[in-house]
Amino acid sequence: MSSATGSKIVVTGATGNVGTSVVRLLSEDPEVGTVLGLARRIPDWSPAKTEWAAVDLASEQSDLTSHFADADAVVHLAWAFQPTHDPATTWRTNVLGSIRVFEAVAAAGVPALVHASSVGAYSPGPKNHAVDESWPTHGWPDAAYCREKAYLERALDTFERDHPGIRVVRMRPAFLFKRESASEQRRIFGGRFLPGPAARPELLPFLPDVPGLRVQALHTDDAARAYRLAVRSADARGAFNLAAEPPVDAELLGELLGVRPVRLPRAAARSAIAAAWGMRLLPASPHLFDAVLRLPVMDCTRARVELGWGATRTATEVLEEFLRGLRQGAGADTEPMRGRKVG
Repeated sequence: MSSATGSKIVVTGATGNVGTSVVRLLSEDPEVGTVLGLARRIPDWSPAKTEWAAVDLASEQSDLTSHFADADAVVHLAWAFQPTHDPATTWRTNVLGSIRVFEAVAAAGVPALVHASSVGAYSPGPKNHAVDESWPTHGWPDAAYCREKAYLERALDTFERDHPGIRVVRMRPAFLFKRESASEQRRIFGGRFLPGPAARPELLPFLPDVPGLRVQALHTDDAARAYRLAVRSADARGAFNLAAEPPVDAELLGELLGVRPVRLPRAAARSAIAAAWGMRLLPASPHLFDAVLRLPVMDCTRARVELGWGATRTATEVLEEFLRGLRQGAGADTEPMRGRKVG
């Protein structure tokens, strides 16, 4: 990005978990002149230097090229997690919508595209040692989320080949949490009527310890810092893993909640999730559960060395903050992030 003031940065999915953090951080950057946030619904919230436009990426009528005109970078964050029972709908938004974004970036001559990929794009990998960005990104084919993230990795391979003058960055963060995202994530993964107070330790008789359940977490604001660094660095290209330490497993969660982990066979846990999902009591699908058990642990050395990035909060601190938000029904002043306390 030019060192001159007045740079224009466009952010898709600007009202969600990551988007609100990225927009806020960019709006505070003295080198950014304008932040244009694109979302399906324009929020009441509007930080300094921020403008809004209502855009539905699933619509073929969306005029993205005009919104991207004169932009110094596009940060593409828009993503639909639901409905998990209708993968064709999420495909239209996540895959076809993203391809429209990529095509509009090229048509408008935007010099930089920063794309939100995910740990979910990675092929199954080890839990006992970390992998770098060269690990294959073929996803887990049975989970729509992973299938879509992996497909877009291939789409970006072609995009980079056809547009070598555009700087493309692929962020691959771990699971992202912050206090304000608690209500949104409860609705997405646990269901609209799952009580937030159910996260209280005294209500949990035990903590299921499922083989393979070892994942990574990251505070959304720390991820936003990495996006901002990628926007500002003219040399940043390619993929960057983003995660905090330590990896999260049943032992860590048990200590955090003060609950005893109890070993639960993978098949038993999956059967319970599949039954709840099949009855539409649980939005999170058993296919995503299968994928989570296979995700590799990521090495974030490249982001530290090349971007100068590092997590400022440990995974334990991230989860503590998120659980407080869950119990309090925390949210933010955008439609996806509305707070709501149930129970």
